Amino acid sequence: MSVPAPVPHLRRSLRRFDIMAMGVAAVVSFDVIGQIAAGGGQAVWWIAVLAVVFLLPYALLFAETGAAFPQEGGPYVWVDVAFGRLPAALTTMFYWVTNPVWLGGSLVFLAAQAWNGFVFPLGSGTVADYLFKLVFIWAAILTAVISLRRGKWITTAGAAAKVLALAFFTATAVAYGVQHGFRGLAEAHFSPTAVGFLALVPVLLFAYVGFEAPNAAGDEMVDPQHDVPAAIGVSGAIAAGCYLLPVAAILSAAPPGRITGIGGFMDAAELVFGVYGSWRGPLLTGVAVLFAVALLTQGSAWMIVADRMQAMAAADGGFFTRALGAFHPRLGTPVRMNLLSGVTATAFMLAAMHLAHGDASAVFGVVLSVAITTLLLSYLAVIPALLALRLRHREVPRPYEVPFGTRGFTLAALVVYAWIVLGSWVALFPGTLEAAVGIPYRFRAVWGVSRLTFEAFTLGTVVLLLAVAGAGYVAQRVRAQPGDDQRQSGPAG
Repeated sequence: MSVPAPVPHLRRSLRRFDIMAMGVAAVVSFDVIGQIAAGGGQAVWWIAVLAVVFLLPYALLFAETGAAFPQEGGPYVWVDVAFGRLPAALTTMFYWVTNPVWLGGSLVFLAAQAWNGFVFPLGSGTVADYLFKLVFIWAAILTAVISLRRGKWITTAGAAAKVLALAFFTATAVAYGVQHGFRGLAEAHFSPTAVGFLALVPVLLFAYVGFEAPNAAGDEMVDPQHDVPAAIGVSGAIAAGCYLLPVAAILSAAPPGRITGIGGFMDAAELVFGVYGSWRGPLLTGVAVLFAVALLTQGSAWMIVADRMQAMAAADGGFFTRALGAFHPRLGTPVRMNLLSGVTATAFMLAAMHLAHGDASAVFGVVLSVAITTLLLSYLAVIPALLALRLRHREVPRPYEVPFGTRGFTLAALVVYAWIVLGSWVALFPGTLEAAVGIPYRFRAVWGVSRLTFEAFTLGTVVLLLAVAGAGYVAQRVRAQPGDDQRQSGPAG
């Protein structure tokens, strides 16, 4: 088995708690809680169902693979070993690009909205608005640039802020229900429906994926063979609770239709914090600060791991120039790739600021949606790669194994892959499955554009990303010199 050469200058500083905290910081998404709650009472049902039939087998797969193949680069190395450098380069491009686009096209706007509404007025399109968003983006990038042994404490603080804010909100919603009655629960419709299922599947899958992300820093883990499975198990359980309890709390307090979108968490907090009387304002301000900090560290956690994956692809000869894969000798971080992510995130932020109205806003929303969906698309190659590694490289020691061995692993992979295919299809071709089963779907009302325009931009975005990744691979192949292919052979570990 041939794997990319190890990166020099790296220090092993990630322990079990750090891996778990990084997983929570990356995976638990404030920005999707409102979207999930907008699905009504059945959202609680689908959160619980997918925790069992998707998150559990997903966690088992990555717990085994992450412990057996702990090299720096994580999923890039897994796809590379299983299928070769070109598929790995294409997959990693989809995995990586999600994060600067998400940071600059979604997270920063949510943070600014919360800050403007509850902390300090920024206005819209003002100097203060631009300055806040630029500082937010580049603070996230700076967290990824500094050495991991220091940066990990920032993402850990973000994970703590996130869990604290969600716990405080949930307790407050219960108090609000006791005081005013749980009217929302009486009016919510908990019976699962096909319409609700198809609407929620892509959001819930996007919310649940990412626990393998810390493996991108595999060579910086102290004991990945034993820490990765335990960390994934704990962080997965925390994530399921952090989605299920706040969504149930929102639905218990808010009348149907009150929570309608990605700003839903702060909208719900503004409602239920009325139980605190004159303390309502200061407490909302504090929660809004925690909200913004959690969003920032969520972005930085993904920058830390996704930039390492893309840097490993570049260093291995799969993305334009090996210079983009260089790790700083003192910091031990891929600074050039971090800066490229920052530039990409800034470009998306500026585009969103200038395309915020009319038809252009709807088109930008479509592009942003599919760019975020690219994370799901990347698993179309990653999951088969895990199965290929299990079947072809039985000689690799596996400190943790999925129950029932190869049969259990294969079944888990097939189940997870089926969910990923379903989520990817619904995200790229919304309304098609509804039409197949006779469910009405008002496309323009949902997306603000025609189906033809939607598919042109979604498929166009996917083709563009494939073209960029392919061009990066070809560019490296053209300029490759004899001896450039630095690889090591041997078992993982």
